[in-house]
Amino acid sequence: MSLLTVTGLEAGYGDFRALHGVSFAVEPGEIVSVIGGNGAGKTTALKSLMGIVRPVAGEIVFDGERIDGRRPREIVERGLALVPEGRNLFREMTVEDNLLVGAHVRRVRGRAAARLGEVYARFPMLEPLRKRVAGTLSGGQQQVVAIGRALMSQPRVLLMDEPSLGLAPKTTLEIFGVVREINRAGVAVVLVEQNVVQALELAARAYVLTEGRTVMEGTAAAIRGNADVKRRFMGEV
Repeated sequence: MSLLTVTGLEAGYGDFRALHGVSFAVEPGEIVSVIGGNGAGKTTALKSLMGIVRPVAGEIVFDGERIDGRRPREIVERGLALVPEGRNLFREMTVEDNLLVGAHVRRVRGRAAARLGEVYARFPMLEPLRKRVAGTLSGGQQQVVAIGRALMSQPRVLLMDEPSLGLAPKTTLEIFGVVREINRAGVAVVLVEQNVVQALELAARAYVLTEGRTVMEGTAAAIRGNADVKRRFMGEV
């Protein structure tokens, strides 16, 4: 059985329906990329998984239990975490205080100091910055803080929404290296990423969304070789 299964997901904002029956699955310890153009529903799908957007139809099953309709805190407690588009740090708080926000769930609250040590061990660049105000950091540093904050809750599945957005090419490669390391440590990753080539290189499998619908799925290599994907998302002909 898949670790995370999304079936027939429908969700939106008010009268606007952004998702029309989206389905995908994530196996334990794998990276799955979700690609699509602007407005395809990728961010809405991740927000629906986290309970930020409440689905109106469909099912989300995590580790054998339905989680659609649950509150975000409950979903984090069960083992999902989100690195949101744009990072969404508390810019006036220190790096360390931003990280500690991620430990405000019951199953890790008593081990916040230990988790903090593990995050600093994984990202040594953060410890010297721990008393810096987050808003003064570079874009790449802020992205690492956002990833570290999500890891503080010790997730089994990490959802990442456009982690390279606004970053320089060199920093982007460093962030993708971080994603690979997290996955090698046993955390499954759902990756929404504008850099389709890199996203498909990282992933084992991929799904393509168009206008809120899942229109293609397969191995990342097969999706990468698809002529329509090359034309639409990679500028190849």
